[in-house]
This record gives sequence, structure tokens and C-alpha cells, in this order.
Amino acid sequence: MRDALVAASDRGVAVRLAYNEDYPDDDRPPVPPPPRTEPELLESLPFPTAAIPGVPDLMHHKYVIRDRSSLWTGSTNWTADSWTREENVIVTVDSAALAGRYLEDFEQLWTKRDVETSGKVDTLPVDGIRAWFCPGRGNKLAHRIAKAIGTAQERIRIASPVISSGPILGTLAQAAADGKVDLAGVVDLTQVQQVLRQWHENGNAGWKEPLLRAALTRAPFAGKRSTPYRPGSVHDYMHAKITVTDDVVFVGSFNLSHSGEQNAENVLEIADPGLADQLAAYIDGVRARYPPVEL
Repeated sequence: MRDALVAASDRGVAVRLAYNEDYPDDDRPPVPPPPRTEPELLESLPFPTAAIPGVPDLMHHKYVIRDRSSLWTGSTNWTADSWTREENVIVTVDSAALAGRYLEDFEQLWTKRDVETSGKVDTLPVDGIRAWFCPGRGNKLAHRIAKAIGTAQERIRIASPVISSGPILGTLAQAAADGKVDLAGVVDLTQVQQVLRQWHENGNAGWKEPLLRAALTRAPFAGKRSTPYRPGSVHDYMHAKITVTDDVVFVGSFNLSHSGEQNAENVLEIADPGLADQLAAYIDGVRARYPPVEL
């Protein structure tokens, strides 16, 4: 990745790179914890870079805008483990209008170096695709996904490391309890258990626990037992972030989590039966690798 960026810079392309400035050493990193970056390596690159402070909310984007006309986005961090040990999804779109929405978000981060004030980008569809950015539109995104889940008529497929967003969790638990829609999904079980422990410790999210248990055990959810986070450990999480409701897809960097609403995140909302079929099949393939969730 470094070689490709340097080569682009060498041939005269204007390259800019924004990255998350690591969370300070802490016994309680966020769930899921971000990969560690090496600022000295990034800042030695022969083009402008910007460290975006990830405290308390992460700069969690993983997107590329190319020539103001093409977009590359998804769940994949630029780490060796992301390419080789994790389930991830990448989406590419050729659309100048959509690339413009992403460039607007990028400029907000680049100029202010602040997660909290970013993501205030128009959500009206362009070229048939709706782009969502957090935290500016985080609350609206969570409710948008929850509504899509609640109104689905035929199928719901979910891949998310954790699920802790209140609107989404409540609607998902209701759908699982009703049993009227073909609902299934996959999570990272290690991270889900970490979330449950955090809820017990902080005491202010206990109301979510029965909803999470209902959603993950009343519907056929599978769980990957990934390696628990510790400094120097491998990152082999179930890291894909996809929601399929009937023929609509939500895909990007956004975990279905409360913290995701506050991070710098992006999601594409695409109504396309073929893409929905493809990603639903992908989720079912990942589910098949792992055992049913047991909490």
C-alpha cells in the first residue's frame, strides 16, 4: 500500500492521507479496539498526512477517493491482519457525484482534525446511492437501518462485530421474536462478550442485555471466537459490517453499535437486488464457518 501511494505521488498525483491517531495506552480500549498505527512511518511519506485524534471517538473510515470520480470503501483497515485473518468487505463505485460527497467529508476532517464536527454531509441519493457519514448523521443512520429492519418483508442478513445501537438492537430483537422474516447473521462472539462485561461494569446499559440475547439466540446467528485483544496479539476479528434488508444493502465501516454513531464512519445505502443477493450469500457463507451463538 505504501509503495502504491508513493508511486502515485512520484508521478505527480496529489495524494493526501488522513489516519486515526492511536488511542492512548489504556487497560480498557474501545470495543472493537482499533489497529495500532505508526505515525513516524506515515509522517515520513512524501506527501501530506493528517493525524486525526481518536479520543474519545475513532477516525474509523477506510475509504479512497480517486480523481474525484471513483470511490473505494468498506470495512477493511490497511493492515496485514485485515487482508489475511479477518472477514471484510470492500465496495468500489464509479460516480463523480458520490465521490464528491466523500470528498466533502474528507475536507471536514482534514481542515479541522476533529471527529466530532465531521460527517455533516447531505444524505440525499446521488446516482441511486445514499451515502451516510458519522457522527454528523450517526443518529439518523441508526434509525434508518432500524426502520429497514423493522419493515423488511422477506429477509434480513447481518454481519457486524458487535450490535449495541439501541434503535437497531430493539428492532432486531422484535424481528427475532416475531419470527416472520428470514433473519440470520454473524457477529464476533469474543467482542460481544466483552460488550456484555462492559455493560455489567458500567451499569447504565443493562436494559440492552435482554435485547441482545433475544436477537442473537432467537434467530440463527453464528459467532466467531476471535483472539482477545491485547498489545501485540493478532487481529482476526469477524470484521465485516453489512446489513441486508430485502433488496437494500447498508455496507461500510459502521458497526451496529452506539459508539459507531459517534465515530467518524461511512455507509453506502444501495437498493439493488443483485448486490443484495451477493452480500446475503456472503454473510451466509461466513455464518457457515462458525457455531451458533451461545451466551
